[in-house]
Amino acid sequence: MVRDIFGNPFRPVTFSPEWRTSTVVALAEQMYESRDFSAMPILADALQDAGCDNDDILNHCRGDGPHVRGCWVVDLVLGKE
Repeated sequence: MVRDIFGNPFRPVTFSPEWRTSTVVALAEQMYESRDFSAMPILADALQDAGCDNDDILNHCRGDGPHVRGCWVVDLVLGKE
């Protein structure tokens, strides 16, 4: 669960603003508000469609989890620190 919240501290991730499409943001907001992270693989697809090619982000979204509120990818999408 710690990796879901903080990610890999030895591999900082840069998130491109171009990846924040309306679909990506809507998916992240829905998961954050509902605390249902079952759409993480769909978020990975949406990020990839937006041009994201970061393996750390995409693999995290497609991983088994568990995913919780505070997930570092969802927080990156939503601009939370």
